[in-house]
Amino acid sequence: MNDGAAVVNLLVADASAVSLLSSDVQRWLPGVRLLHAATDAEAWHLLQQHEVAAALIDLDLAGAGGAALAGRMRAHEGLRHVPIVFALPDAQGLPQNLRGPGASVVDHVSRPLDAHAIAGKLAVFVDLHRQRLHLQEHIAEVQRLRKLNEMMTAMLTHDLRTPLMAISLSAEIVHRRGTEDAVQKAGLRIKASSSRIARLADHLLNFARVRSSGLVRVAPRPADLGVVCAAAIADIVAVHPGVKVELVNEGDLNGVFDEDCMTQVFANLIGYMAQHLDIGQPIRLRLGGDRADRFSVEITSLGVFSDDLQSQIFEPVRGSALNESGPSGLGSGLYLVDRFISAHGGSIVGRSSEREGTVFEFLLPRSTPDQI
Repeated sequence: MNDGAAVVNLLVADASAVSLLSSDVQRWLPGVRLLHAATDAEAWHLLQQHEVAAALIDLDLAGAGGAALAGRMRAHEGLRHVPIVFALPDAQGLPQNLRGPGASVVDHVSRPLDAHAIAGKLAVFVDLHRQRLHLQEHIAEVQRLRKLNEMMTAMLTHDLRTPLMAISLSAEIVHRRGTEDAVQKAGLRIKASSSRIARLADHLLNFARVRSSGLVRVAPRPADLGVVCAAAIADIVAVHPGVKVELVNEGDLNGVFDEDCMTQVFANLIGYMAQHLDIGQPIRLRLGGDRADRFSVEITSLGVFSDDLQSQIFEPVRGSALNESGPSGLGSGLYLVDRFISAHGGSIVGRSSEREGTVFEFLLPRSTPDQI
């Protein structure tokens, strides 16, 4: 257990070393408490009760001996990381079985013991121990903030749904009951924009969850990949009327996968290409369902990404994210696309060159088991 952030424990299983250090330990090792043990049994008991930064052990420790205690520590999951400094008898070298890689000893001192030498060796391990504790505290704080961020994002996206639904319904009324063509078109634009905001909210929630936990939850169910892709294309075209998208379906596209995840995969890929490539160039999709075990998907365009985009294409955050306004404008690039496909057991590659334009290809198992 941790006895407090301000105090660091050192196990000293050597009577001579205790007498040398105890009188002036705060000067040599400030903020350190010595835990004294006269036998291997006492030392083991202390190790079970306290977290220690290091252990100074007499090789001739009463009981089973210092080497046996060290071996027992190395065999224990919670103690194998504890640095061990052996106190050796006068004129005796370190035994061969305690030398080399994987041995229990980290350092040693010889008798007659020198208080300054001992304190200097132990001070290094005390500093390392404190740094490790600070790092653990920092990691815990980062994890707490990530969990808070995910919770707040979930609350935000949930609260957004009610006003978005009201906007969408009102836009539908305006579109259906408007007597002028301009009013009807305005209703359609409002409805399309509210749908896009809803998708961005879902995108933000998924991104926060993946970045927080590193995990993607998928809920596979029977669906048609061609139907899912066509729906995603319709959403993109509604937002970007100038985008030309051509879809070719080949073979049987029925499978078992997470329909929502794959909708977002297609929307992000098509939207990303529409945003960063020449909008005059058509985007072509070919969905292959000729194989019994998997689907193949190819998305191509004659446009070419900049070198900057190509170097960061599957990265979670891009430097220019604040200037983006498309479906991937939350700074996630195609990070979620990669994670969603991987969660299904698939893989994706992307390339962009003057010779062949821009190509995204991915393979997707026809059937994805329930998983996290």
